[in-house]
Amino acid sequence: MGTTTFTGPIKAGDILNTSGTTVGSDVKNVGFALMAQSADVVQSTTAALTGIVIPAKSTIVEISLLVDAAWSSATTTYTVSLGTSSTATQLVAATNANAVGILNLTPGTDATRTALWQDVGTNDVAIWIDSGLPDTVPGAGKLIVRYIQANNA
Repeated sequence: MGTTTFTGPIKAGDILNTSGTTVGSDVKNVGFALMAQSADVVQSTTAALTGIVIPAKSTIVEISLLVDAAWSSATTTYTVSLGTSSTATQLVAATNANAVGILNLTPGTDATRTALWQDVGTNDVAIWIDSGLPDTVPGAGKLIVRYIQANNA
């Protein structure tokens, strides 16, 4: 299947500017398209780049981990965290990933993490993952990051 690449944020809607007060007729209804990137990830002894890069001035709206193999063993539950550097905690603090299924990752109630989700900043941001020590069969899954490109430009 072919793909199409756009070089800038995608906006959609049929009323570009507000010129009155009638919704559906002359009130702006243009919005940004929701974008997504994904990467296969595995549990590792060190933080690793995921290959996901979020464009500058974007708003992160959702991060999910589709867990194929749990981040755990008979004696230990391992966690996953995400960030913008090898520290890998700027976006999501350590979260248990000890079951197969969809794990919705959030910034929690941390103001600094929440602010970074609202606006990733003036530079593109590479996403890092850290997940602690692997077991004999390390955890694995697909990381999906959904965002609105250049929402804060």
